[in-house]
Amino acid sequence: AGFIGSNLVARLMTECHDATIVGVDNMNDYYDVRIKEYRLRNIESIAQNGDNRWCFMRGDIADRGFIVSIFREHNFDIVVNLAAQAGVRYSITNPDAYIQSNIIGFYNILEACRASYATGQGVAHLVYASSSSVYGSNAKIPYSVEEKVDNPVSLYAATKKSNELMAHAYSKLYDIPSTGLRFFTVYGPAGRPDMAYFGFTDKLRRGEKIEIFNYGECKRDFTYIDDIVEGIYRVMQRPPQRRSGEDGLPIPPYAVYNI
Repeated sequence: AGFIGSNLVARLMTECHDATIVGVDNMNDYYDVRIKEYRLRNIESIAQNGDNRWCFMRGDIADRGFIVSIFREHNFDIVVNLAAQAGVRYSITNPDAYIQSNIIGFYNILEACRASYATGQGVAHLVYASSSSVYGSNAKIPYSVEEKVDNPVSLYAATKKSNELMAHAYSKLYDIPSTGLRFFTVYGPAGRPDMAYFGFTDKLRRGEKIEIFNYGECKRDFTYIDDIVEGIYRVMQRPPQRRSGEDGLPIPPYAVYNI
């Protein structure tokens, strides 16, 4: 029911025929739940006209038992984890939400992927959302995945960097193909209402002034939702492969991209 997840499901509904798509969301009230319900209704309307099997399960990825049960019920080929507590400023006042969803929740996903190999063919590809916020105080522009990202400036960024490190460890230890995607501020229809462009629009509609911070010197890149979904869709189909490095040592099936 999240912004990116709902749009990805809509794309999969039109592209992947005879597929079973399982969606998970805890429907929290970080922002107006009615927007999430609206997105789910859109998915339901698409599902009624297609040949895909759509299954929505309300639950929290931080609930280990819940994750174990759905992985047992469904033999997943691909897992896309877009579930996370979003927002940089919110992490200052509500840090627990970020540890629960972004750290414990992601750990549960990794463990479920690992366990899938013991009961069957195993998850062929884990794709997960990282964030451009991992670049923190890096000054070099444009950002490159080759740069070190050891200077997070928020707990949110630190949890996303942690996800990349955890995924790398599981890829190396258990050969789980994983790809992290660093998103850059996603916008579009029915997007998150806490984003600046919605705030600006609301003020304009009410005839109010837009509040400018940092003496008007802030700059921000936004990425349209369809471009993000296109990136996820392509990456899903191409899991990284274990290979040998120049020194002959094995490189795990792990990748990170900017989108």
